Amino acid sequence: MYVIAGLGNPGLSYRHTRHNIGFDTIDAIAKRYSVRVSKGEFRSKTGTCVISGEKVILVKPQTFMNLSGEAIRPILDYYKADPQTQFIVISDDVALDAGRIRIRKKGSAGGHNGLKNIIKNLGTEDFIRIRIGAGKLPVGQDMISFVLGRNDRKEREIIESAFERAADAVETIIAGGVDEAMNRFNGDIQGQ
Repeated sequence: MYVIAGLGNPGLSYRHTRHNIGFDTIDAIAKRYSVRVSKGEFRSKTGTCVISGEKVILVKPQTFMNLSGEAIRPILDYYKADPQTQFIVISDDVALDAGRIRIRKKGSAGGHNGLKNIIKNLGTEDFIRIRIGAGKLPVGQDMISFVLGRNDRKEREIIESAFERAADAVETIIAGGVDEAMNRFNGDIQGQ
């Protein structure tokens, strides 16, 4: 069993912003598996599917980004999911070029407040994360306005292709392990 959480902010005003890349990726996975992520539980929207023979809970926390861990911790506790082996977080990354994917088994929050809150609530940095480049923060631009803004059309197309590659990465992690996914998807924007 796996819990896969995509990070973002609830509400239409945040839809398709750079900070909602995690939500958008969960939507891509849900579409692929014909599941609705709409059940309200644990301060989240959730949906259940099966990927590579494993039950998967798809999660979109509704606590706002900076409190993501407050929604995720109760879900992991309820399903008795091991954060290190049965939990995957999908988030944006402003240090990566638009559409680039970086998968890690563990690590710091890297300045991402959603990841920081998850680490605080779980008491560990040891969980799998898939970070998708939102485009690099321009020098001198305010971080908040940047992450709550939207990409231009060309960048958005690149990022949307990353949602599908991230869904492929999730399947690879579940079927073959995180090392295989890191070898296959960490790299250039085309995932080659």
